[in-house]
Amino acid sequence: MEPDKVRLVQSKYEGSAAKQIFAVLIACTGAFSFGYTIGFSSPGIPSMIKAQVITEVDAGFFGSLLPVGAIFGGPVGGWCVEKLGRKRTILLTSLPFMCGWLTIAYHQALMHMFIGRLLTGFASGMITVCVPVYNAEVSSKTYRGKLGSFTQLFITIGILAVYLIGATLDWKNLALVGIIPAALTAFGCLYLPESPHWLLSRGQKAEAINALKLLRDNHMDVGEECRDIEESIDVQEKVPCSEFMKPEILKPLMIILFVMVFQQFSGINAIMFYSVTIFEMQFPEAAHEASIAVGVVQVFGTLTASMFMDKSGRRKLLVISGAIMSSCLFMLGYLFSLSTTSSPIYKWMALISVMLYVIGFGLGWGPIPILVMSELLPARVRGGASAVAILTNWSCAFVVTMTFIPFKDLIGDEMVFFLFGASCILSVCFVLRFLPETKGKSLEDIELFFLGKGAGPSVV
Repeated sequence: MEPDKVRLVQSKYEGSAAKQIFAVLIACTGAFSFGYTIGFSSPGIPSMIKAQVITEVDAGFFGSLLPVGAIFGGPVGGWCVEKLGRKRTILLTSLPFMCGWLTIAYHQALMHMFIGRLLTGFASGMITVCVPVYNAEVSSKTYRGKLGSFTQLFITIGILAVYLIGATLDWKNLALVGIIPAALTAFGCLYLPESPHWLLSRGQKAEAINALKLLRDNHMDVGEECRDIEESIDVQEKVPCSEFMKPEILKPLMIILFVMVFQQFSGINAIMFYSVTIFEMQFPEAAHEASIAVGVVQVFGTLTASMFMDKSGRRKLLVISGAIMSSCLFMLGYLFSLSTTSSPIYKWMALISVMLYVIGFGLGWGPIPILVMSELLPARVRGGASAVAILTNWSCAFVVTMTFIPFKDLIGDEMVFFLFGASCILSVCFVLRFLPETKGKSLEDIELFFLGKGAGPSVV
């Protein structure tokens, strides 16, 4: 071959893993900000109460504003990813994040703190739509499972980071630190290529080819992959509400909605609520260290899932995850049903059950729901349908959070854990019956499967 000519490599879905990882890591700085926002309450609220800037009653309301803001942020994020693009939406989230943290840190009245928390919750809702969609669309099928799980991985890393930083900083400085990852998101978006899927949906083929080359390799012939994406997109198509009733859209959407409901009714919020109490029974002087331990375990579980996502598949990990969580929940229900739990063996059993539960959640039901959301939905409704799924997820999270304490007072602690355990069993049955395996399938193959035009994913 002549030295001045470059051979174009024919490769449909492969390319430079480093370039895809780079793009996903930039997008996941937004997921880190989301995790930082979730974890802020654990070290931040006690510091606020100690400084007498907030009361215990107001602290509960302050914490609940995160899901309230996210309920509104999700639909807005869905609209933005379709109208403005995936990249611009990720960039846009940095604004409410930074404004929210600044408002909390330099508040002049209690209402300002509430507005700040609402803004960070709003940005978090947008993140849960735009980052998973972007990660799925820029990743080749070989790496999509692993890179798709980075969203949840960076959420858990953000939670762990705020736990660690909160050990040395007060609430105000902790809020100011929250500006840093949001600023990194804004800066990183300057080097972030737009999603080729979105560009093609806007008829910008030349820009889409350039984006694919940036994401794959400059010396690759990406024409075949570009044509595959084009076949699944009608540039002129408008999507009315009636479109969502078509089987090829309604079926994957209903699957995703059930997955989102099962994720929230797996009991994760209940376990996180009880984790400090259970740890304090064994280590009464190490409550903050206990929170850090839970954060480390979350990261470990999610990191393990990311390593096996493209080897074991989504279905198998969800089944294993659900089995582990249900076993741990039934064990906790049994332990709480006992008249006394003062014996050291009971304390250690409760401790081990919590840790195993968190690992189990990280293995499957933590990272996979948002991954399959971005995989199963057709390209033409991915933004809007993702917004519906995220709205469902956050609404369920709000319901579980607000009703958990009165519900356990009504039927008892042990019955709540038993019900969550039963929900995990139902989630496993649902996955085995309805959720198709998407490992090793392109987004276009998955869409053809629901259209009945291809072999696509497998449900066996």
